[in-house]
Amino acid sequence: MKKILLILFAVSFYNSGAQLIYSRDGQPVLPERGDWSIGVDATRLARLKGFNFLSGSNAIILKYMKDSVTAYRAGVRIGVNNYVSRQMVTDRLANANPVQTYPAAFPMKENVWKRTSTIVGLSAGLEKRRGKTRLQGIYGFEGAIYFSGSTDKFTYANALNPSPLNPVTVDARDDAMYSQQLGNANNVDTVPRIQAVKGFARVTERKNGLAFSIGVRGFIGAEYFFLPKMSVGGEFGWGLGFTTTGRSETTYESEGQSSTQGIKQTTFDGNTESVFSFDTDNNNAVGGMSASLRLNLYF
Repeated sequence: MKKILLILFAVSFYNSGAQLIYSRDGQPVLPERGDWSIGVDATRLARLKGFNFLSGSNAIILKYMKDSVTAYRAGVRIGVNNYVSRQMVTDRLANANPVQTYPAAFPMKENVWKRTSTIVGLSAGLEKRRGKTRLQGIYGFEGAIYFSGSTDKFTYANALNPSPLNPVTVDARDDAMYSQQLGNANNVDTVPRIQAVKGFARVTERKNGLAFSIGVRGFIGAEYFFLPKMSVGGEFGWGLGFTTTGRSETTYESEGQSSTQGIKQTTFDGNTESVFSFDTDNNNAVGGMSASLRLNLYF
């Protein structure tokens, strides 16, 4: 009977060993059974860049400690972004007036580029940990699923006009849009695939295909508890994933070669893609927090 009690005590001591570290004021340093945790990317916080939902590495990691060595973990990312770029361009009809007064500025109008993007990501997994010091090794597995899509809409200050008296055609310089954050809009096609077109064509709407990813990954890493219930950690993983991107749809407006044809719109379907991968986190569909530090707060 004594041997059984000694064995049970030893097992209990081992399982609770991760809880025997206390701070100077008596607070437990390591996570305990029933604790919750929130994890954020410490690399971005250190660089004062905050969160950017146009990036793909900003999921918030949640944990629930089943016991001192086991945690259920989940990741969630829900982002809806509305980006607007307003660019000043020449008012072509107003500037067509031959009467000019020095030093008056040319009349200007606004081109508007609006982008709406949505991303939803969910993950769930199991985490185990080892170690009785402030440095804890972690390992486990998780699965994830992601959806993302975006739409670009363009509004032009100079409406196209096929009239021979005051013609307004697509202008490769004034109509082309650029954003410091998003880069070139690629909204002017100088060689449009449109029959009997006159000049260029410009995009009015671009619906990028819906992207869908699913996969599983195993991971291994470590956490260091520098304060009670606060740690920094990193992990590396290997995952199996599949990603598919649906067909995009782009609508152009252009002018026909004859003024009687007027201004028309033409819609083009884009390509589709799919990727199957078995690779490290930085290259697979599921991702993770490889090559980054994560700040974890337990409470």
